[in-house]
Amino acid sequence: MERRDTVWQQPELVRTFIEEVRGGVPYAADQLAVMMRLIGARGTPVRRIADLGCGSGVTARTILAQYSAADAVLVDFSEPMMAAARAALDSHRPAPAFIVADLASPKWTEQIQPHTPFDVIASSYAIHHLTDARKRELYAEIHALLAPGGLFVNVEHVASHTPRIEAMFDGLMIDSLEAFQRAKGTPMSREQIAADFVNRPDKAANILAPVERQCEWLRAIGFVDVDCFFKLFELAVFGGWRA
Repeated sequence: MERRDTVWQQPELVRTFIEEVRGGVPYAADQLAVMMRLIGARGTPVRRIADLGCGSGVTARTILAQYSAADAVLVDFSEPMMAAARAALDSHRPAPAFIVADLASPKWTEQIQPHTPFDVIASSYAIHHLTDARKRELYAEIHALLAPGGLFVNVEHVASHTPRIEAMFDGLMIDSLEAFQRAKGTPMSREQIAADFVNRPDKAANILAPVERQCEWLRAIGFVDVDCFFKLFELAVFGGWRA
């Protein structure tokens, strides 16, 4: 199968996503708030975290804002994304580790191994670019890298069950992106915003899977208390703990 997610290694696409799209994801703050509630429910100190497919580092920055003393490892295969993450966390101490590695290959675990085990492994809008078979393998690799009681939480883009529901999600995204652009004072028409969203160059890189199926994979691997903790159309927060 030809890989299509390499578009995320293109600087212009990365810039467009960070500046024009990320801030327009609907209920993004709520999704991160759910993630932080799950982390807080551990009831023990957070010493080591990993952010897989870190992008510009939004997820890691959110966690470190509350657990500033934690050692953080950020992983991504896109140099432009990693450059943005490094810039965003340049002044944070202890200094995070930035690892350029491809989650599509199990070799990424060799690079991260010296930093293990992790209390929290988080991911945000990244794993859906992998094939379903590779998603399942990756979840098993994540389980092995967690400390006992460690949490895996995935803020993710998941599949709709029907075309009608997918169309409703697209409408939500376009509404949210339009509101984001209006707040910025951007003079783009709704028609142009909708066309840009529908024809976005990274759309072909999405390999979406239903959240229920992914939760089943996590349970089969050995994660406990697995659940989908937030879901709105194709936006979901799910995960579980290592026993």
